[in-house]
Amino acid sequence: YIHSVFMKYHLLHKRVGDICSVHSGYTARGRLQPATHSGSLAIQLGDFPQNGKIAPARLTRVEFKGQTDRFLVGQGDVLFRSRGDRNIAVALDGRFTERAVAVLPLYVLRPITDLIQPEYLAWIINLTPSQRYFDRVALKTTIRMVSRSSVESLEIKIPSLELQRKITTLDGLAEREHALTVLAADRRRDLNRLLLKGCIGDQIADNESGLIEER
Repeated sequence: YIHSVFMKYHLLHKRVGDICSVHSGYTARGRLQPATHSGSLAIQLGDFPQNGKIAPARLTRVEFKGQTDRFLVGQGDVLFRSRGDRNIAVALDGRFTERAVAVLPLYVLRPITDLIQPEYLAWIINLTPSQRYFDRVALKTTIRMVSRSSVESLEIKIPSLELQRKITTLDGLAEREHALTVLAADRRRDLNRLLLKGCIGDQIADNESGLIEER
């Protein structure tokens, strides 16, 4: 479906490095410790979801050493997971009323919004063709890693801003539908188990009643 939609529109073919800036997150010298009084919110690898969004309410507040201004991110920025099996991206949404510090191995992608929407950039990075590209260029060290230059060299297709918004809106609705379908299936499973448990309970009660009568 998406392929047929793309075929109807004029598309720009651009490298990621041509339509956004890409830079590394804050380099932590050792383990980051939670702040006791003040500090800044930190977005670390463990906060990065396999699916969905990053929740600012769940982030840890950290007392950073040195300047962190260049690593601050908020709504409109896209974070990319440069290490691990899945090199996916997430666009930060309006819940980020307070900016947070992005920490390596996360990369910060700051798109030129006249050309590409953050949500679309994250969406197309997460598609199978982009993921296959990262599979080819990833550094096969002890921990799989994608370099910043490889992210910048990724070529993507860019339709109009209007179509970008339609694509990400439809994709969001599809994700919501999937989540509701899974939730409904879980509820049906729980209800069936409850009913079956009730049947077993009734059978046990009948057996116990029979034993009492025999005595």
